[in-house]
Amino acid sequence: MNTSCDVLIVGGGIGGLSTAFSLTRQGLAVRVLERAAEFGEVGAGIQLAPNCTRILHDYGLLEEAASLGVLPSRMVMRDALDGSDLTALDLADLERTYGFPYMVIHRSDLHGMFLRACRRAGVDLVTDSPVTGYRNTADGAAVTLADGSERSARVVIAADGLHSTARGLLVEDEPVSSDYAAYRGTVPVADLDRGVDLSEVAVYVGPGCHFVHYALRGGEMLNQVAVFESPKARAGEAEWGTPDELDAAFADTCPAVREAIPSMWRDRWWPMFDRDPIMTWVQGSIALLGDAAHPPLQYMAQGAIMAIEDGWVLGAHAARQRRADGAVDWPAALAAYEAVRAEHCRRVVLTARAWGDLWHLDGLARRQRNAILRARETTDHSFTDWVYRPTALLPEDEPEMFRPIPLASAGDPAEAPHRARI
Repeated sequence: MNTSCDVLIVGGGIGGLSTAFSLTRQGLAVRVLERAAEFGEVGAGIQLAPNCTRILHDYGLLEEAASLGVLPSRMVMRDALDGSDLTALDLADLERTYGFPYMVIHRSDLHGMFLRACRRAGVDLVTDSPVTGYRNTADGAAVTLADGSERSARVVIAADGLHSTARGLLVEDEPVSSDYAAYRGTVPVADLDRGVDLSEVAVYVGPGCHFVHYALRGGEMLNQVAVFESPKARAGEAEWGTPDELDAAFADTCPAVREAIPSMWRDRWWPMFDRDPIMTWVQGSIALLGDAAHPPLQYMAQGAIMAIEDGWVLGAHAARQRRADGAVDWPAALAAYEAVRAEHCRRVVLTARAWGDLWHLDGLARRQRNAILRARETTDHSFTDWVYRPTALLPEDEPEMFRPIPLASAGDPAEAPHRARI
């Protein structure tokens, strides 16, 4: 535990582990400090768009991820009140456009995949290590643990989440409540008493609420998420987002949504917070990563993806900034990391807020939104092009890893050798 390392990463979630793997691939000695007694991840499903699966491909992990997850055929948005289709994405066409698939996977399966990759790569994984403080030193940075001891490295990466301690070094701010709460519930498909199309990612948008479902684990499980605006939160009550509010929020929705609400977990829910964007992520040899830097609301399904992108970019710039003696010019690498990522992540955080407003419209605004969405061409990717293309990764020419993966038969991703599509 007291041996030196090049990089110390605080936080053993998806962002911390994926970054540890990225940096270890560059020949760096990396240690991860996790506050819990063991590495693990809570939650349910997570969506991985092409801007993430291209990184998994570069890491050599895409086939493993595909074996754990599902590659749906279509994403569809419906009106939550009448159940009618508003717009859709053909995910095979999306794969043809960007060269990499759209995938859904259980969050714990993705986390476990990165954990195994880190172990194979030789990352030093340390549990029971809650970090309470950060400081820069003459030759790097150090963290203070809850027991008063210190651990140091040339660079410290704070992947310590929404309530990041390290963020306080850069800005005095607090998480921003959206007044929305999320309920989740994964259900074995064999236990369903209603028909569900497992080939699609379905989003039902309604006044002050929305509902999402899609298959997980090869179609054996159905992931469900119900999100709604809390009247108790708007009234300033301390306890909000409660099960009675869940039932009331979805009482007037279409049968496909209403019938799913009783199967949501009732003993826990997730108040939805983000933070206002910041453009400075680095202080000396300490850098923020993932939700510590840019926690978004969930509407673009980019939170974990942005953290994975952060780690890939950090690894790429560490490799580019190696000196003749083999050491990394960390000030240059961290400056490049911040320059590439901060603006893109600012845009994602703010766009996610705007998408949430769009999803939850009522009255005339809802009808106008529906008319615009129904007029959209299903092959129009202009509204996500800035997210799914690799423009947020490196400011220079596209590296080799951005080239589309070869398909077994031209133009048909369903025949691609790396996975099967539901």
